[in-house]
Amino acid sequence: MKLLNKYNRVNIAVTIATMLVTGIIYYYAISHILTNRIDKDLELEEQEIFNYVSLNHALPEVYESNHQQITFMPLGNQQVERRFVDTVYKEIDENDLEAGRALISIVKVKGQNYRILVTQSKVETEYLIKIIFQITIVVIFVLLVLLTVLNRFILKSIWQPFYSVLAQLRGFSVADKVTINSTPSGIDEFNELDQAVTAMAGRVKHDYQNLKAFTENASHELMTPVSVINSKLDTLLQTDTYTDKQSKLLNDIYGTMARLTRLNKSMLLLTKIENGVIGADEQVDIRAIIEESLYQQEELIHGKNINLVTTLEDKQLKTSKLLMEVLLNNLISNAIRHNYPGGEIAITLNATQITIANTGKNIFDITEVLKRFHKSTDSEGIGLGLTICKQICDNYGFTLQYNLIDERHVFSVGF
Repeated sequence: MKLLNKYNRVNIAVTIATMLVTGIIYYYAISHILTNRIDKDLELEEQEIFNYVSLNHALPEVYESNHQQITFMPLGNQQVERRFVDTVYKEIDENDLEAGRALISIVKVKGQNYRILVTQSKVETEYLIKIIFQITIVVIFVLLVLLTVLNRFILKSIWQPFYSVLAQLRGFSVADKVTINSTPSGIDEFNELDQAVTAMAGRVKHDYQNLKAFTENASHELMTPVSVINSKLDTLLQTDTYTDKQSKLLNDIYGTMARLTRLNKSMLLLTKIENGVIGADEQVDIRAIIEESLYQQEELIHGKNINLVTTLEDKQLKTSKLLMEVLLNNLISNAIRHNYPGGEIAITLNATQITIANTGKNIFDITEVLKRFHKSTDSEGIGLGLTICKQICDNYGFTLQYNLIDERHVFSVGF
């Protein structure tokens, strides 16, 4: 869940809970205030009765209206506690009972105690409370809507610098030349985050450039001594005869130097791909490259008695011919190298992808194999073939996928 949505939910939930609690308190407070007002009106009527009895020594005539009633009841020598009570009220021209408020008191006239019951309708009071409550609900609803809208737009605007920095981090790559731009903000915390991210990206790129330069320079520097050693070995092998033990040692040295040469060339190629210095792109015939690669490795295929099945359509891509040759040669070489005698290789090329499926015994994790210098225990490679393939695909936006289908290793490159 996004922070903005989380904040909105928490904020709205707290606001609703607060509004409900304060609304209930407000309702009872208004109800209490209006009830006190009715009580004061009842006390005023009671005082008028007392004044009338004091002047006339007699009870006033019974008074009734649509909103107020006064009744007297003789009590003899009984006493009644003066109190206010909630009761019901029936208007003169209505049959329905309504809520009312009554004051029970006592007055003494000519030695006789009378109970005074002054009842007043609460219809207007309840109607007023209802109107006030409805207005309050509408105000709360409008406030919640405004709060939601303001939170969505204002907070989104406030967090915009953060999202800008986050978007740049998502697209950040140490191999790209694009740098993270500063995103100024009026908020101190976002400014500190922006400065920290910009400084970190600069340090990472600087370290990466140094590492690439070191790798490229090291690969270049290794080319000369490796070439010299290979030349000396060739000369040495042609100068004299050797015993079987000496021949085996020389062959081991020669094989190790050949592997070192391939490793050096692969590292140099990786560095060039990452630096984007391979060369200009051109229209490349993918079908022709596949056919040429199969022709070059025809002896290996026949040597293992591998059944080759090809379904090739015409496909043109604007890429580097060298990189496409490296990509396809590596995939086809792997399909041959990791196959068993009498196995099968199926190559399919169409407008959207190329698929190379081969039989083989080894089962591997593609995420591990794509790591540099990772290889199986019985492999004679240097562990950079699929890494180079992945780097080439990433450069051109291709997708390199692996699946194990019907005991066949299936590599596919989606264009």
